[in-house]
Amino acid sequence: MAHIHEKIDFTVSVFVVHESKVLLIHHRGLDQWLPLGGHIELDEDPEAAAHREALEESGLEVELLGERPPTTGPGTRALIAPRFLDIHRITGTHEHIGMIYWARPKNGNLKLAAAEHHDIRWCSNAELNGLEPAMSDAVKWYCRKALEEVR
Repeated sequence: MAHIHEKIDFTVSVFVVHESKVLLIHHRGLDQWLPLGGHIELDEDPEAAAHREALEESGLEVELLGERPPTTGPGTRALIAPRFLDIHRITGTHEHIGMIYWARPKNGNLKLAAAEHHDIRWCSNAELNGLEPAMSDAVKWYCRKALEEVR
């Protein structure tokens, strides 16, 4: 999806962990190894965006991990809190506020979204340093933290 706002957009990143491996995509346009994710669209909340992006980019339905407060009531719906938040620069004048989620695969069959990605693969902690092109230190940190926390 194109940027919604000129200066800042909200995004989700979904680090899916299964059998001590994290799911990564090699993004075509950015030529980077990244988790599943993308922009939060105008008609969706962060949870919906995380589920949609995971399904579109991997063919997998996922279970988001995290705490949902027991505060849902009339006119209010509690959301699963992201594990982390960050802000990262995209261009000289545009930034993304990233909501970073941990997840487990729930259903579906892994498939490559060939129009968007060169590759999709499960990577162990040991394999992260050998990816080409090299993964950014920030993404590698999140991968390792997800692998440490999701059992």
